[in-house]
Amino acid sequence: MQLQIKGIRKYFGDVKANDGISLTLQPGKIYGLLGENGAGKSTLMKVLSGYHKPDSGEITLGKEGVRFDSPAEALASGIGMIYQDPLDVPSMRILDNYLLGRDRKVLLDRAEALQELRQTARRVGFEVDPQAFIDTLTLGERQQLELLRLLAMGAEVLILDEPTTGISGEQKEELFDSIRKLATVEGKTVILVSHKLAEVQELCHHVFVLRKGKLVGEAEIPCLTEDLVRLMFEDVPPRTARVPHVRQEKALELQEVGIDGERLQVSGLSFDVQSGEVFGLAGLEGSGQRLLLQACAGLIHPSQGRIFLNGRDVTRFHFHRMRSQGVAYLPAGRLEEGLVAGLSLTEHIALATMDREFLIDWKRYVEETQRRIDRYQIVGQPETLVDELSGGNQQRALFALLRSPLQLMLLEHPTRGLDVRSADWIWQLLMQRVEDGAAILFMSADLDELIERSDRIAAFSGGRMSRIVQAQETTAEELGYLIGGER
Repeated sequence: MQLQIKGIRKYFGDVKANDGISLTLQPGKIYGLLGENGAGKSTLMKVLSGYHKPDSGEITLGKEGVRFDSPAEALASGIGMIYQDPLDVPSMRILDNYLLGRDRKVLLDRAEALQELRQTARRVGFEVDPQAFIDTLTLGERQQLELLRLLAMGAEVLILDEPTTGISGEQKEELFDSIRKLATVEGKTVILVSHKLAEVQELCHHVFVLRKGKLVGEAEIPCLTEDLVRLMFEDVPPRTARVPHVRQEKALELQEVGIDGERLQVSGLSFDVQSGEVFGLAGLEGSGQRLLLQACAGLIHPSQGRIFLNGRDVTRFHFHRMRSQGVAYLPAGRLEEGLVAGLSLTEHIALATMDREFLIDWKRYVEETQRRIDRYQIVGQPETLVDELSGGNQQRALFALLRSPLQLMLLEHPTRGLDVRSADWIWQLLMQRVEDGAAILFMSADLDELIERSDRIAAFSGGRMSRIVQAQETTAEELGYLIGGER
């Protein structure tokens, strides 16, 4: 059934997130929706999926006009969306989360739901453990569960908002194979919201490009990547050159550190990160690199070994004490761990910077928030709620909350959800911190980013860390072998 979006407008105060956008989509096709952060991609899809109500415009399915007051109503009409941050309950099991989105009955048929879940998983080639808890899953596995739920509830139009951010290459290939089958075999309409041009070229049949809330172009795939870049940015963004690291004093040192996670044990971690160095961590999700970052941040304590910060033993320091020592931790879960839904940017700045003031000087914090909005190029106002920001702007907001000066930055997927220009801008800001002497320890699923941005890299596989390689001397192929456990 043909889907049409006609003249959609959605404003947030003075911000014109969508300014008269019209698209036509056919069944059996995979469409890419491109645009830099803040271009209006996610907002448009949230309008289509019933999460936002448009200020004007209409949506038609076939020849019938539709208007949704909630995502449930959109799904009842066959339109479902997988968000950047999955909508699930981490403290519950997979089967219970599946039931939450499936049935409103008082007495739930768990046996029927279990059978349905397994059948749908086999249909698209996913493996799921219905009794596993959500908070033990990787981001990619949680997105798979969302897709299974939408398919079981009859979705014919599937919207995937940055579905490959933070997942491994193997998980991406599984997802892409499933998407191709759903479109070409089952005749579903698939919309891929992304900033990754290579993935759009690989998967999609047709692409639409948004810029500043407007549709600025469209193209059949394949096409020249340079043409898509110019549509997104008007010009090709320059890339910054990596300055080689000069060996300095140790900022962070680990001696035979072991960490016990819920599903994984990490052992034998012995290495150092020097002041002014960028140290990258490669590996599949759940291989141990997140546990390492959390241990270095004081969020969890190692089961054995010692951790030193600038020569001081901080093994048993808790998170707030580590923060006072100049350690910053940016998690991958923006709204789950990094930001507080329902609070404004100004309120976040006040929480992050105030020193136990009895009376809050809101005027000062509004002015400081505006300075950080300008510095980090956040599309929003001081009074904007963080959950109203696009995913990329939420990521920028996380960086805007960082204190100065810093000794050590621990980053999970630092450019998650950012387009190429925004990612380059964030790394420019990070390198300014490095030039001031801060050390960076970061994990990323993007091997090219690891090689381009790091001085040294180590790979994790099943809780074990590989040998350390020089970024300028390694390749994505070598990292792939190390991630696979090859020595």
